[in-house]
This record gives sequence, structure tokens and C-alpha cells, in this order.
Amino acid sequence: MSLIGRRPIRPAAAYCWFEGSWSLFHSLAFTLALLYQVQVAGLTPLQLILVGTVMEATCFLFEIPTGIVADLYSRRLSALIGAFVVGLGILIQGIWPSFWPIVLAQIVWGIGFTFISGAVDAWITDEVGVDAVQPLFTRFQQQHLALTVVGTILAGAFGQVNLQLPIIAAGVGYLLLGAAMTVVMPETGFHPAPREQRETWSHLKHTFLTGVGAAHRPGVVRSFLVIALLTGISSEVFDRLWTARVLEAFTLPTVWGTDDPAVWFTAFALIGSVVALVASLLANRLAPARINALHPSGLLAALLLVQVAGIIAFALSGSLWPALIAMWVRDSARAIAYPVQSAWLNRNVESHTRATTLSLTSQADAIGQVVGGPPLGLLATRTSIPVALLVSAGLLAPAAVVYARLRPRRRARNG
Repeated sequence: MSLIGRRPIRPAAAYCWFEGSWSLFHSLAFTLALLYQVQVAGLTPLQLILVGTVMEATCFLFEIPTGIVADLYSRRLSALIGAFVVGLGILIQGIWPSFWPIVLAQIVWGIGFTFISGAVDAWITDEVGVDAVQPLFTRFQQQHLALTVVGTILAGAFGQVNLQLPIIAAGVGYLLLGAAMTVVMPETGFHPAPREQRETWSHLKHTFLTGVGAAHRPGVVRSFLVIALLTGISSEVFDRLWTARVLEAFTLPTVWGTDDPAVWFTAFALIGSVVALVASLLANRLAPARINALHPSGLLAALLLVQVAGIIAFALSGSLWPALIAMWVRDSARAIAYPVQSAWLNRNVESHTRATTLSLTSQADAIGQVVGGPPLGLLATRTSIPVALLVSAGLLAPAAVVYARLRPRRRARNG
């Protein structure tokens, strides 16, 4: 039964509105979040790592239950719940700048994110079909980068008033997004489980085991789980400590009479978003066949090696701008790879367990970050951040081999 006042729009338009707004609010919330945690909340490097570990542990614990909800009840409902819960978590972080409230915020945010993870991609794939989803993912990635630029500029402007303000504004934005999508987001391609099956643990178990079965079989899904695990193990130290690395190792320049970190970190994020957007546009213009290939193993392996090289260069650089260029190259490679990887995985997952299987991939990444984050954080404390970064690059590199070894299934080649 339709809700009173609902006026659904086209699925592709709803997807772009939802994901575009998400990108805007995400960049608004997180452009200066690490700076906020260091300068306003006063978190130490160890606390910074622990905050990230708590968030990833939450994602690990809730990925499968929320993925099953999306597969049994509604992908649309799962996405809407995620928007509201993420908004609440971000508000908690922005309102109370101290360690324990920020830890609580990560738990709430992590639960909300797991409702989104896998559900939105599964929803739009069902709505438009697997053949039409690759161009839509690519279009979204470019939109994401463009709106990230807008969100970054807004974060910088709000941050000049108060470092809490952009975070609070983003939290409110997510709540408004959830309310708006409640009205306009359609769902016609998904068929929920019959009511008599929804409340049975046996059906939940069957859905979960079907997703796990896909992960056990040789092929794309199992390989992506391995890649996600390696990515998670290596990524936490870079994502959580790159800001500390810049503040610790380099002197921020003075331009127009200011060396305010809020101004400079906004500028760094803005430049990075523009570079990633240009890289994505050029890649799609110069190599459309590789970007849209049904089996893009070589491309993804190469892009991952670029990321490894970027991490190494960032760790070893003795000057600010070369270090930042290395970081932007790494982030651009990730931006190009994301839609290609997402479309490839979605093409190899059955519709009725798509959200659960995609959640397994996110869970593997979360496990990696929980396992890899604290040891690498401790290594950074005992030695230095560059040493931890070099180790993380070495841990990520084997994922390129996993990509390169993937081959099309014989059935796909013959049929």
C-alpha cells in the first residue's frame, strides 16, 4: 500500500538525488572531521585509531543483519533507515567534542552505514537492470566527485565560523535527505519475501548461507572478499593518520596572511576532489572500452598498483606538495576504480541475495580495518607514521595479484 503523500520519481533520478546528496553531506561532515577531532576534541593519535576501529567493528557486527533486512523486507526501507541513523550519529559527534561521545557517534554512524551498504546498489540494480547499471554507476561517481567539491567548499566556509558547524549541518542534512527520499524514492523491481517467511530464522539463515555460498565458490565474489580484506587491513592507517602526518612533518604555507589549518585542509580536500573528478572524466573519455569491460581485471590491478605507489610516495616525501600530489594520485585511482569494481561485482551476484553478498564484501573490509588498524597505529606510535604507511602499502600490493589472476568463467565465454 502506498503511503499518503508519496510521489515516486524515476529510479535513476532518485538514485542520483540520493547518492548525490549523500556525497554532499559526507564531504561537509568529514572534510574537517579529523582536524576537529585533533584540535577541538583533543584526541591523541591512539584515540584517533581507536575511534576508527570502533566504527569498523560496528560495521563488521551489523553488516550481515542489515543486509538480510534489505534482502527480505525492502532495499528502499534499508536505505531510508540508514540516512536517518547516519544523520543522528554525525549530530552526536558535532555536538559533543570529546572522546567518548565521538566513540558513541561512530557506533551510531556505523549502524546507519550498514543499512546503506549494499542496499542502495542492490536497489538500483534491481530497478534498472544489470545491463543498465554500469553507466549509472559511472555517472554517479562523477556526480559524487563534483558534489564533493561543493561540500568541501561549504565545509571550509562553515569551518571558518566553528569546526563543529559543518558537522552539525551535515547531520541535519542527512535527516532531511531521509525525509525527502521517503516521499520520492520508488521500489518496483524488488520482491520481498512472503510475510510468512519473514519472521522465520530458517529463512534468514537460508538467505545468509546463500550469500556465503557465493563467497565460497571460486570467482569474482570470493576474490573481491580477499581484496576487501587486504584493502581494509592497509587503509586505516592512511585514512586516520594522513592529517597527523601533514601537521607533524610539514609547515603549512602562509597565503594572504593566513596559515589556518582549517583553510588549508579544506583546500587540500578541494584540490583532491577536482583532481579525482578530472581523472575520472579523462579515463571515461580516453578508455571507455576498458572502463565498461565485462571483465576489467587488468585495469583494476593497474589502478591498485597506482594506489600502492601513491602511499609509498606520500610516506617518503620530504616536502608538502609532493606528498599531497602522491595522496591525490592515490585517491584518483580509487575514484576511477570504484564504479568499475561495483558494476563488476553486481553482475556476478544473484538478485535475491545481492544486498547480503555485497554486505559480506563490506564486512570483509571492516574485518581488515579492525585487524589492521590498531597494530599499524601502534607501529606508527612506536616508530613513525611513514613506517606504518610503508607497511600498509606492502599489505595492499598483493590485492593487485588477486585482480590480475581473475579470469572470465567458461560459461560466460561460451554463452
